[in-house]
Amino acid sequence: MHPLLADDLSRLPELLQSARDFAAREVSGLDARPVVAPGGAPAAQPLPDRGAGAEGALARFAERWAPGFSASAGPRYLGFVTGGATPAAVTGDWLTSAYDQNAAGGDASSAAALERETLGWLRELFGLGDAHSGAFVTGATVSNTVGLALAREWLGERRGVRVSEAGVAALGPVEVLSGSPHSSIPKALSVLGIGRDRLRTVPVLPGREAVDVARLAEALDALDGRPAVVVANAGTVNTVDFDDLRAIADLKERYGFWLHVDAAFGGFAALSPEYAHLTDGIDAADSVCVDLHKWLNVPYDAAVQFTRHQDLQVRVFHNASPYLGLPAGEPDFVHLTPENSRRLRALPAWFSLAAYGREGHREIVERNVALARRLGEGIAGVPELRLLAPVRLNVVCFTLAGSPTRERVHALGRAVADSGEAFLTPTSYAGVHALRAAFSNWRTTGTDTDRVLAAVARAAASPTPTPTPTPTAGP
Repeated sequence: MHPLLADDLSRLPELLQSARDFAAREVSGLDARPVVAPGGAPAAQPLPDRGAGAEGALARFAERWAPGFSASAGPRYLGFVTGGATPAAVTGDWLTSAYDQNAAGGDASSAAALERETLGWLRELFGLGDAHSGAFVTGATVSNTVGLALAREWLGERRGVRVSEAGVAALGPVEVLSGSPHSSIPKALSVLGIGRDRLRTVPVLPGREAVDVARLAEALDALDGRPAVVVANAGTVNTVDFDDLRAIADLKERYGFWLHVDAAFGGFAALSPEYAHLTDGIDAADSVCVDLHKWLNVPYDAAVQFTRHQDLQVRVFHNASPYLGLPAGEPDFVHLTPENSRRLRALPAWFSLAAYGREGHREIVERNVALARRLGEGIAGVPELRLLAPVRLNVVCFTLAGSPTRERVHALGRAVADSGEAFLTPTSYAGVHALRAAFSNWRTTGTDTDRVLAAVARAAASPTPTPTPTPTAGP
């Protein structure tokens, strides 16, 4: 064994204590550090020929890289839809690395059984019945991709084709209908060979992002019985608008379509008695996407996908080989997702659910919604700003009151970030350039919200700074 490895192994308890102390200082200082780190990244260095050992690596990281990391786990990072990591989730995540289980199968470890228990808890949390089975994946994009891969196989069945065997070319043109699809949907269609151009946007209700169910019925009727895929939204990214899932599910009695529900973060409305009606009907979906590193506040990366059609899932993703075996009975996860090697993403979620239960996570959701409304009310009172939509759940979408050009709105967002007080992401809603603040972090308080409002108001009242490029791609 290399001397550095041997030395690190002999000193492992001390090394882990050093890492614990460093991590604790970083986490406890989240409130004080700039939300977006100023300055650029350090220049890359060549690979060292001789290593410094774990303690030396930690010292180098602390000096060169840690100062440039954002406070994205903190309470005033309101860009994209970004959760933090609850203390219990961090505990579970550290143990995930320590145990280093490959959660692909269940022969030699109880890790797969723990994942199934966690999936059962989540199924109950989101109002899904026992007919839905699931698996952990990396994020909402992969979850949507898995759901649409099953939809593709289902479409093939309707046409007498096994797409998983014959290929997507044997399927022919596919119709995918949605009102306000997330950008991950066309991306998934591209990956699956269906094609981005096969996505047909259906008109939405006036002043809304929710699909007009009557117009959806007309689009389905125009297919003359040809099977299709309908992607319904349980929480759009700009205004957290919900399609009428129950009404869409009822259309399945008249038309043949696969119903996929993108509930990446809106699915968490089910936790609150006040908002649970928004997800009514989700249990009728053929496939469901929910992201966990958003509102469940577990570390990146973690999401789940659910489906009523595990047989199709096995057909698409099974990986038969002498050392993996064939899927039988309760199939191993290696036969259910694109991954063969799988990190035990379920463990941080298990820890957080076991630690705080339904009640604790409901409190996070309801507090975040109340804080979003608090910010929305504050924005409405700033003369230089105006809300673009009602604050329906946990996202505040707003713009400049006068001349909201892309340059001015992006400059406003950059000025807020440069203040170190908050981070918001730009968007476009109803043809208007805007900013959006998404509340999903378990640490965010009323004091944090007031600091965000003050930073935005100061930036809006200041002369418009020189625009600088702003990244538009999110996690």
